[in-house]
Amino acid sequence: MTMAKAYVKFQTPADIQTKALQAIEVARQSGVVRKGVNETTKAIERSNAKLVVIAEDVDPEEIVMHLPPLCEEKRIPFVFVASKKDLGKAAGLLVPTTAIAISNPGSADELVREITSKTASGKATEAKEAAAKAAPKEAKPPAGEKKPKKAPAKKKKEEAGEAKEAVVATA
Repeated sequence: MTMAKAYVKFQTPADIQTKALQAIEVARQSGVVRKGVNETTKAIERSNAKLVVIAEDVDPEEIVMHLPPLCEEKRIPFVFVASKKDLGKAAGLLVPTTAIAISNPGSADELVREITSKTASGKATEAKEAAAKAAPKEAKPPAGEKKPKKAPAKKKKEEAGEAKEAVVATA
């Protein structure tokens, strides 16, 4: 058994992995798919990605370590698949790839929605959005209370002058 990589935040169920690969295949034919870690990063940063799929067997792991936190920051759902070889094949590439971003799902729209509703990252994203909507914008004091007023500037100058006189008198 291999040890889980540091960047793998959760274990994606096999059925979700299969659906993610299907979504990539459909999206590359009818929508827009960004292939590779650089293109995926750009799609996330520009908030163009609807779903990000990351391979679990990337070595060195530093190549994709930044993607999960970036997705969380931008509230973009992401899933992991077991193999970069399968990910490359689903994207229509002859070589393995580390990450894919679906920018425009096209006909895969329903699949992408299903994946995001069933994944931990999708649930976290939905929970953050719900919390953001429910949170009050600014805490206001109760109706009966008033904010304390600042001391007038003239009093502060008088107090400062008295303090100087006290220092001079003791010296």
